[in-house]
Amino acid sequence: MPAASATETVDFITRVRDSFARQGAMQTLGARLVRVEPGLVDICLDWAPGLTQQHGFLHAGMVSTALDSACGYAGLTQMPADAAVLTIEFKINLLAPAKGQRFRMEGRVIKPGRTITVTEGRAYAVDEGREKLIATMGCTLMCVQNRDGLNN
Repeated sequence: MPAASATETVDFITRVRDSFARQGAMQTLGARLVRVEPGLVDICLDWAPGLTQQHGFLHAGMVSTALDSACGYAGLTQMPADAAVLTIEFKINLLAPAKGQRFRMEGRVIKPGRTITVTEGRAYAVDEGREKLIATMGCTLMCVQNRDGLNN
């Protein structure tokens, strides 16, 4: 893949940030976009009582939602400027209870493609200053262009 120009770099960062700001689910979680680079996105969120399951851990649905967004936005960084991204499949492995004050979700592009992009995600809990891997995700994305109602 050829290196992006400075304008293209700014454009994909702005596109991801603008799209993230419109996503109600991320607002509901109190999630923050903290890193955007080609093929790479990190999202962080804080523990909150409204995001937990019955034992006080971050609910698996919240973990998977934030990981899906991290993977989707990582893929979007490598798609054409007029493209939208849709998840067509994901699998999550929950490795440990989501116990912590903060959580970091990483999305990384493994194989970019013209139509289909494969990404991986990792979720970390930050508890008392220590990071622990709590989940992994394999995510398949579709690049969608020229479809009414879908924009980045």
